[in-house]
Amino acid sequence: MWGRSTYNNGRTMKAFVLKHYGGPDGMGFAEMPRPQPGAGEVLVRVHSAGLNPVDFKIRQGKLWPIYRPKLPVVMGNELAGTVVELGSGVRRFAIGERIFVRGHKAELGAFAEFALASEELAAKVPSALDFDHAGGVPLAGLTALQTLRDELHVKPGMRLLITGGTGGVGTFAIQLAKLMGAEVSVTCSETGRALAESLGADRVIDYKTERLDDAVKAVDGALDLVGGATLKECFRVVKPGGKIVSIAGTPEPNTARKDIAPAFGLKALFWVASFRLRWLARRRRVQYRYYFMHGSGSDLAELAALIEQEKLRVVVDRVFGFEKIAEAFAYLEQGHAKGKVVVRME
Repeated sequence: MWGRSTYNNGRTMKAFVLKHYGGPDGMGFAEMPRPQPGAGEVLVRVHSAGLNPVDFKIRQGKLWPIYRPKLPVVMGNELAGTVVELGSGVRRFAIGERIFVRGHKAELGAFAEFALASEELAAKVPSALDFDHAGGVPLAGLTALQTLRDELHVKPGMRLLITGGTGGVGTFAIQLAKLMGAEVSVTCSETGRALAESLGADRVIDYKTERLDDAVKAVDGALDLVGGATLKECFRVVKPGGKIVSIAGTPEPNTARKDIAPAFGLKALFWVASFRLRWLARRRRVQYRYYFMHGSGSDLAELAALIEQEKLRVVVDRVFGFEKIAEAFAYLEQGHAKGKVVVRME
């Protein structure tokens, strides 16, 4: 669970739990102890929780080299809900307030009736936003904000490419990049064109019918949300001196040093795994960075302010009831969602 918790209260809750790595049968519902908040934590009655590709990658065991939770573990990385109990020292929130949060990287717990949230990582839900939409903001919104602001350093007039622009992160990234003054080109399928344009994309590239290097040339930077062959194509269209940031490619040594832990073994593993991409980067004279986002209450509050001001729109593709969360996972894994997939706990 998020934060340090104790489980001696004798109360239980319904939760969606990872029991073993592999396919969908590795997850299921279970009665789990209801957590109690420690210092600096709040207990949240979860109303909604967003699903993300990282969720099924955890289930598949693909993150095992960097994240090894003791099983069974309650799944889920982001949530929106109501504060029902305060730990000692909590000052920013009161019982009954609506908050949303993305916890620490190495902690789960959102797919349950109750979850803990660290006060420093949470923010108040914008008054105009319902829980179905609020639950889909934290992870994707923070990823978009941090990659654009902190890694790509987007500025007015910058020419930016976003691949896979109509997924969860992409729908936030298009809007934020435009707010930062960038000229934005986006790849997506033809079925996503209208959505991408409505979010502000200046150029929409149908990845099924257009070659990326025919459609755009010499962009200042790229945010890759697809990985694979699409990521490699980015190296042909970013100009020398530019930068490619990916959340779907292969981690490189800086990922371990800056985003996870400076352990030598992990840096060595990422050095080997990313050799081909780093070779491409040197050959093309561009920078390559794989980015793991981090939870941040202040960054979430910044996103909340933009939503409140109607400058940032939250795009939700589908909402599933908690009892159909397995169907939600299957839908997300198909890779066709336009915006966020959210689970409603109530």
